[in-house]
Amino acid sequence: MKLYVSVDMEGITGLVDHTHVDSGKHNYERSRVIMTEEANHVISSAFESGCEEVVVNDSHSKMNNLLIENLHPDTQLITGDVKPFSMVQGLDDTYTGAAFVGYHARAGQPGVMTHSMIYGARNMYINDTAIGELGFNAYVAGYFGVPVLLVAGDDQAAAEAEALIPNVTTAIVKEAISRSAAKSLTPAKAGELLRRKTEEALKNSENVKPLTPPENPVLRIEFTNYGEAEWANLMPGTEIEEGTTIVRYQAKNILEAYQAMLVMTELAMRTTFC
Repeated sequence: MKLYVSVDMEGITGLVDHTHVDSGKHNYERSRVIMTEEANHVISSAFESGCEEVVVNDSHSKMNNLLIENLHPDTQLITGDVKPFSMVQGLDDTYTGAAFVGYHARAGQPGVMTHSMIYGARNMYINDTAIGELGFNAYVAGYFGVPVLLVAGDDQAAAEAEALIPNVTTAIVKEAISRSAAKSLTPAKAGELLRRKTEEALKNSENVKPLTPPENPVLRIEFTNYGEAEWANLMPGTEIEEGTTIVRYQAKNILEAYQAMLVMTELAMRTTFC
């Protein structure tokens, strides 16, 4: 077995606000330690459960958060920015399954630090289906025939995963009280849970099907203001839906839609206010 592990930060145990996930804030360095430990619990359990190879992709912000010197020595780490496929860089049809660790719910939904790629994205759609990072990444995995076996994060991320992926195993390390507060397990107890849930997920792998993406999908991103939409609309092939801040793109497949999303959101972040 070969497992792909994408590790975000907002869904990690005990992390509840921007001071934990922003590299310039006072809680960030201790959060990196917890994030790395959390990844190690999944990696170690995967190897103990018979995986022959585990590849980890650092999937938060500039994607250089995990402390490689503290990672399980037998894993491989994809780290740094820019990556052509961001949170699912390197995922292909050679993997038995994928695990999403430290994940959060999509923009506009309850949950700790909810958003979809950038805080300027109010909603994101594939055709008429609202999705966030979890759903988009699961679609890319599905394009390669890879099922998402495990999703770890808060209770809202778990609920989103269960609605999208029948029979997925979820590990709830904290329960959202608000967007910036949670009732959290301690790292030690979260580690026990993650090890157990990783083992369960791998045993259950035959009961989970890949999330098959639609053919020729239409990507639609609703931004919080028109300036962001204007920047996103600079990407060739896009159009702003009249009377809205929604930018639309007709893609050939989900991989093209994913890269279009990356370009549009990066452009939108260039908006300045005066």
